[in-house]
Amino acid sequence: MTPSIHDQIYYPVSAERMVRGEGVYLYDEHGRQYIDCASATFNLSLGYSHPAVVKAIQKQAELLIHTTSAFQTDPVNQVVARLIGESPANLVKAHLKVGGGSEANEGAIKMAQFATGRREVVSLFRSHHGQTMMMASYSGNAFRKAPFPMPYPGSLQVPDPYCFRCFYGQQRQTCGLMCVERIDDFLEYASGGQVAAMIVEPISGNGGNIVAPDGYLPRLRRFCDEHDIVLILDEVQTGIGRTGQMFAAQHFGVEPDAITLGKGLGGSGAQVAAILTNDRLAGLPAHHHSFTYGGNSLAAAAAVATLDIVAEPAFLANVRATGAHILARLGDLRGRHRAIGDVRGVGLMIGVELVEPDGAPAVALTNEIARRGMAHGLVLRTSRYGYGNVLKIRPPLILTHSQADDICDRLDALLREVAA
Repeated sequence: MTPSIHDQIYYPVSAERMVRGEGVYLYDEHGRQYIDCASATFNLSLGYSHPAVVKAIQKQAELLIHTTSAFQTDPVNQVVARLIGESPANLVKAHLKVGGGSEANEGAIKMAQFATGRREVVSLFRSHHGQTMMMASYSGNAFRKAPFPMPYPGSLQVPDPYCFRCFYGQQRQTCGLMCVERIDDFLEYASGGQVAAMIVEPISGNGGNIVAPDGYLPRLRRFCDEHDIVLILDEVQTGIGRTGQMFAAQHFGVEPDAITLGKGLGGSGAQVAAILTNDRLAGLPAHHHSFTYGGNSLAAAAAVATLDIVAEPAFLANVRATGAHILARLGDLRGRHRAIGDVRGVGLMIGVELVEPDGAPAVALTNEIARRGMAHGLVLRTSRYGYGNVLKIRPPLILTHSQADDICDRLDALLREVAA
């Protein structure tokens, strides 16, 4: 008997076999169409098989797929120049010799450690910064670390700016941003006194789409300056137009010491990532963080095509408009579905928090809605790898107004079905 793919493939896969994608839509072997509300793994910023990205990859494949990053290539030179040109003014260096977001985050931390001579790293509760041992150790979820006997040392987590479930029991109007002010206590009593960097997602990617409240990131920037701590913004999920600005740093009005990128930089799935830094972090010798497929010419060509499209003011305006429309529609659904406790987001990075009647996180319900979403033609993902209670709405940035309505209509029908 021929073994099942479920017996042979190491990780779990669904029963559906996908064969084609176009724009915001994914198609299975039976021809069923799904709106991908997760942009695959939040990395298809331009959706499936965007013509400009496909053309760039085809053209580059005929010339040069890969060469060692010790040499210049036109695509790499172009993407470096474009990223520096689009980034906050203080970021003047681009490091492309990384293959994904985990490697980008780890590299930025190494740069901070090298520049400061210190070793510890502060991150937030619920944060997710990658899958390597270092980044799993620095992320803010115990379940990510539990199976491994030797988590990477020097990790310190502090409360995130989760206003809906404030760690300090405060209200934003009167809290004085306690989630920043009290970090002093963690440094004094819980650290080893050797903090090099703080790494923060402007909007938590996997942790529940927690949006930094107004004033949080500028105040955190001042805090890091006061304590000579390098501030790294993990924009692997928020970067490249996701918030309606090229970088979330620009939306929140802050200049970090480094920005890390991945996912959406590849447009339609090219594997490319980058670290953008200021001059202070520019001194790490290349041999300390250099990966075989970093600086890949084919992926860089896709990234250039992606940046050409996303940088257009009209494109970013559409992200803001469709995102605002979805938020308004979801706000209306919140009034009609008691299970929706909160709706939050910026641009097309949106979260729907589901709650029990007593306000507790409705984790089982969240997973059930995501599971049933396929029958309604919706690909949905949940927070914290199924441990969380937030549905993540992050479709490709090419989403139209009518497609945004379609998502909301289908989600409304799905919620009514589950409630019944």
